Amino acid sequence: MSDAFIPVLLAGLLLTGLPSAVMVGYLTLLTLLSGRLPAPAPSRQARFVVLVPAHNEAEVIERTVRSLLQLDYPPEQFRVQVVADNCTDATAALAEAAGARVWVRQDDTARGKGYALRFAYAKVLAEGWADAVVVVDADTEASSNLLSAFAARLAMGAGAVQAYYGVLNPDASWRTRLVTIALALFHRLRGRARVRLGTSNKLNGNGMCFSVNTLQRVPHEAFSIAEDLEYGIALTRAGLVVDYADEASVLAEMVSTAQAAQSQRQRWEGGRAQMRQQHGWPLFALALRTRSLRLLDQSFELLLPPLSTVLLWVLAFAALGLTAWLTQGWLWAAELAACLLVALIAHVLRGVALSGLGRQGWLTLAAAPAYVVWKLLLRLPRASQASAWVRTTREKSRG
Repeated sequence: MSDAFIPVLLAGLLLTGLPSAVMVGYLTLLTLLSGRLPAPAPSRQARFVVLVPAHNEAEVIERTVRSLLQLDYPPEQFRVQVVADNCTDATAALAEAAGARVWVRQDDTARGKGYALRFAYAKVLAEGWADAVVVVDADTEASSNLLSAFAARLAMGAGAVQAYYGVLNPDASWRTRLVTIALALFHRLRGRARVRLGTSNKLNGNGMCFSVNTLQRVPHEAFSIAEDLEYGIALTRAGLVVDYADEASVLAEMVSTAQAAQSQRQRWEGGRAQMRQQHGWPLFALALRTRSLRLLDQSFELLLPPLSTVLLWVLAFAALGLTAWLTQGWLWAAELAACLLVALIAHVLRGVALSGLGRQGWLTLAAAPAYVVWKLLLRLPRASQASAWVRTTREKSRG
């Protein structure tokens, strides 16, 4: 091979190797810090309003309300409040019949979950009864200790807390099992690691808790399709930390069919892309200026691409590393590529271990290559960045 190829090979190794090393290094750090967290002693002191924002959720709202009313917490200390937002079905009537309080909101111009939450937070603050607000999606079942776990952290000074957000129907299909593994990586692994790092956990839109002081200090002005990410960024910029309650969980129904999964995935990734473009690099620059680990971690969370894309970077570097070894004898390039690939695989395997799927989780990994290809194909058309509330088709509605 000609000497003229050497600079091209070196440039390729640098352009693929440096991003791969940064991304995999960050994921490896989080993996190493993902051991089980000690849970604080539960508390029952705080008063909660459990908000359930709902848009045409007649098929599932009764189940959710009834499960929330059965939480292991003094009944006089919490209220279940459904926000029937721009509904055209019987969501409000069914929620009230199931035992919830209901606020009906109709607004044809300000549409979306972010607007529904702002409306509800304002009402809670005006009433002045609650110490904190909890947000639970309308297709969710919460662990019985949800409020006591939140109350424990509020008593320790937390202003915002995120519970583990997982999958209610993991056995519906191989897709839902893979999503279970993915959420174990994104929510449990990263949540545990961030507690140990002392950084702020990512808000996930479901299973969130905010003290009234937090809502007063940082008013909710997040209206994008990724309103949870947007509000979490606002909290981090204000110097607030989102704590993580690993021992409590909210489990939501995930779609199992390709068509519904495609719509859901495009909205999720479209929302993340919007936040990445608006806040990713500005947060990174601010973190460097202020030497803030919290802001740096928040910027990494936004800038880090999906695992399928990280894998592509690593594989590209591995191909160049193998070429460099075979043509130039640069063993270091192949060795570094192998280390990055092994570290990335270890990260995924840790997610399987944390998913709780057991043997089914390991067997489901056989479908991972097809899932990765499917996700990459979804990214070819530009994902929608609309802020309107687009309701995911529920499994129950398909019989």
